[in-house]
Amino acid sequence: MKLSKLALVAALACGTYAGNVFADQTNEIQLVSHRHAACDCGEPACGCEAAIPSCDLGCSDGCDGGCDGACGCDSGCGIGNALGGLLDCDDCCLGDPYTLFGEHCGWSAGGWVQLGYSNKALPAFNTYPDHLQLQQAWLFAEKSIDTSNGFDIGGRIDYLYGTDGPNTQAFGTDPRGWDNSWDNGGQYGHALPQLYAEAGYGDLSVKLGHFYTIIGYEVVGATGNFFYSHAYTFNFSEPFTHTGALATYNVNDDVTVWGGYSMGWDSGFDDNGDAYLGGISLGLTDKLQLTYAATAGRFGENRFNGVETGYMHSIVADYAVTDSLQYIIQNDILSTEDAAGALARESFGINQYLVKTLNDCWAVGARFEWWNAEGAGFGANGVGESDLYALTLGANYKPHANVTVRPEIRWDWDDDQFIGLEDGTRQTTFGVDTILTF
Repeated sequence: MKLSKLALVAALACGTYAGNVFADQTNEIQLVSHRHAACDCGEPACGCEAAIPSCDLGCSDGCDGGCDGACGCDSGCGIGNALGGLLDCDDCCLGDPYTLFGEHCGWSAGGWVQLGYSNKALPAFNTYPDHLQLQQAWLFAEKSIDTSNGFDIGGRIDYLYGTDGPNTQAFGTDPRGWDNSWDNGGQYGHALPQLYAEAGYGDLSVKLGHFYTIIGYEVVGATGNFFYSHAYTFNFSEPFTHTGALATYNVNDDVTVWGGYSMGWDSGFDDNGDAYLGGISLGLTDKLQLTYAATAGRFGENRFNGVETGYMHSIVADYAVTDSLQYIIQNDILSTEDAAGALARESFGINQYLVKTLNDCWAVGARFEWWNAEGAGFGANGVGESDLYALTLGANYKPHANVTVRPEIRWDWDDDQFIGLEDGTRQTTFGVDTILTF
């Protein structure tokens, strides 16, 4: 089975070479600006406001400099305006986002608040159904390094409180480490997911401390993901954080290389493991980016029979099909053993994302995942190898530059009840959240 999976990975790599791949670790949802071809009137103000035949209801031709009407006038295409431009050919006018703290002496600070609701529990993060919940109250302070004039020093600290807090703590060292005991009741908790210093000179920089992983496509911070819910690979097959040292070298505009050492998976500032962490990102064409990231070694001492060792990688390809259509495919492979040499965890996953930006206010997307998993480390309830599938359809709506609303509907299939869905082998879940940045 391992050989067939590796062959499939090779086939996928060949199939995606003609296309754009990256592991997005940013803290901001980016919607690609979109313009209807028939609206190209050459005026930059608030997008293109030209009237087009499909919505010309008495509007004059040409461009209206304001944002007060659909297709350049107050009449016609009213439904498009009411839906924030969903049916409108024009860009909506969001303006610049507000910041609460701004930047002072090279340091910047900010954050966001995420409120969410789902009608059923999912095994990945959204585990508190039928409750309007504070999932992330997030604060950060950061000094980004600037090596254009030589050597520079910076760093970052992140604080999180909410129902996502316990999932983000350094639980890999339970009960010893870091923020693992900062729970508040049965669902809420605090976490310090990042605390690191960074130094750089020229094209080389080094992080030292507690920081997010470079592995995978999805991230913990709500502002870095298109969907409200998470993929199985993100929650079960990838680390969230590392403690150690990580060097980044920008070879040129198209090539970035990482390499470093970590004390295991999801560990705090204690000796919990010894693992290599590294990878490479390649801009193969103007539209295609490919990122490979891997970790190997001793992942933790408080896991299966006292230790877990092995290898894990993710390969992410991001292809810009058009200026407004993005396709991402990701492959994860994980294989680990316990202290006795027995299987601890083995998984193989393929995630596919398709995101269409309609305008600056609206985007729609789909995610389909196949996750094959085996091992008691997943809480398999005595079940051996199992295949799980999940299809998610969702939208991003920005009524304001600081506000994003993400409704979604998700279907999960788990014939072997490997994870334990509320509905047994099938589950349909509706969820929606709102993110306010500051």
